[in-house]
Amino acid sequence: MYITLVIIIVTAVVSVLSLNNADLFAKLKFNAYDAKHSNHWYRFFTYGLVHAGYVHLFINMLVLYSFGVIVESYFHLYFPSKAGFYYILLYLGGLILSIIPAFGKHKNDVFYNAVGASGAVAAVLFASILLYPTGKIFFFLIPVPIPAPLFGVFYVGYEYYMSKRANDNIGHDAHLWGAIFGVIFTLALKPGLLAIFLQQIGG
Repeated sequence: MYITLVIIIVTAVVSVLSLNNADLFAKLKFNAYDAKHSNHWYRFFTYGLVHAGYVHLFINMLVLYSFGVIVESYFHLYFPSKAGFYYILLYLGGLILSIIPAFGKHKNDVFYNAVGASGAVAAVLFASILLYPTGKIFFFLIPVPIPAPLFGVFYVGYEYYMSKRANDNIGHDAHLWGAIFGVIFTLALKPGLLAIFLQQIGG
């Protein structure tokens, strides 16, 4: 919980500052062209500290808090001496991997930009589904809780569909790749989780 709170506080402070400072926002956002042609590789990290608006920031941080505390708890249970280190790797790995496909597509497009921690948050969310498959997820505007694995299936299907069809300025590819990374990374740390996951959803 401690690391999750630190990430939320740092992200919220930087996001609010950047929303009130156009120069800071421009320096931190992910611009694929600058990342390649100006060697601004730091943008692979800093874009997760800025958001398109207060609603974007609030939703990402709310989801991160809701599921980050679960992941941190299980990491402390399974990896007591390296829990914090692995959690940071999960978050940063999701942040970086989720933007790589966009970088590949747009590295020569000076107008392509991306902001937000959604890919990293998706990695944490899906790690929590793997670690705690009997959990329930409350989704906006839906009055009943959704079993976590079922939500995961719908999420992946929706993001895949929207990544192929939508033109809504939302990084559906980033959400999808972040989610995939969250599962693969967590399984790599503890392969036995797959058997535990299947046993729990089967039971």
